[in-house]
Amino acid sequence: MSENFFKVIRAGINTTFQDLGRSNLNHIGIPISGVMDKRNYIIANKILQNVPSHPIIEFAYQGPRLVYYGEPLNISVSGDVKFKIFKNKNEIEGKCYEIITLEDHDEIDLISTNKSVYGYLAIGADLNIDYQWKSCSINTKANIGSNNGKKLQDNQKIEVSKIKELSRRKLDHINSKIENIRVIKGTNFHYFSKESQANFFKKEYSVTKLTDRMGMRLEGQRLDNIVNTNIKSEGLVKGVIQIPADGNPIIMLADHGTIGGYPKIATVISADFDKLSQLTPGSKIKFKEVNLKDAETIFKLYEMETNNIISKIL
Repeated sequence: MSENFFKVIRAGINTTFQDLGRSNLNHIGIPISGVMDKRNYIIANKILQNVPSHPIIEFAYQGPRLVYYGEPLNISVSGDVKFKIFKNKNEIEGKCYEIITLEDHDEIDLISTNKSVYGYLAIGADLNIDYQWKSCSINTKANIGSNNGKKLQDNQKIEVSKIKELSRRKLDHINSKIENIRVIKGTNFHYFSKESQANFFKKEYSVTKLTDRMGMRLEGQRLDNIVNTNIKSEGLVKGVIQIPADGNPIIMLADHGTIGGYPKIATVISADFDKLSQLTPGSKIKFKEVNLKDAETIFKLYEMETNNIISKIL
């Protein structure tokens, strides 16, 4: 049997293997991790008829350039991504949300994301990578996951096996409209002055460059803590918004620490996490309050919308 693999020519920026992450490990300090944009992950795999938890290559801003060696292989790219395919010295403009067939010595250059952060490369085959706690997801801060917990590197090999044979399938481009980021009040909402509570929902915040898979730092109207700028360390979940002593919010993202000692003013609802994660530095955020019942309803609508999008794959 011939060997099938990708060789990494250029690793890109923060390129990692991801899946849906780990569960039930927060109590021993292991975060969930997993993909930042769940909908784009699901769609890229669905186009290839991969199982829902199939590993994927996630990249930020600039993706990898890869050369493929082996039998014909199908891939798909999701997100708002500019990329090119090189076949026998012919340069082909890549299209997201459709099956692309790579043959021996073909190259794919994932050049950049457009006005967004994360893009995804799904592969129609098994990736020969390691799992840790039932997930391949890489957390580079803790060196957890496949690839020894590290980002992909130049010149490394990505071996694949059990290649799928599929007919051509595609999906029209997805338009994600970003308006307010909806949140539920946090357990320490009362730590902040009435004026700051009002400003949190009325004022705009800017996404700063101090943002990665672990957290998103915002800048804007300072929030005045009238109780205590520190609390006894408590458990954290993805989407929690902490307020440190400088009064500027920090939103916990996929690789967040499992405990923290800053007061929590609110939590981003699960249905808005995909669009939150795609906000680039300089983007503006306004928060809108919803209650728990509304958040549950919105999440059901989010899942229905995702299923509706998937049903349109031809």
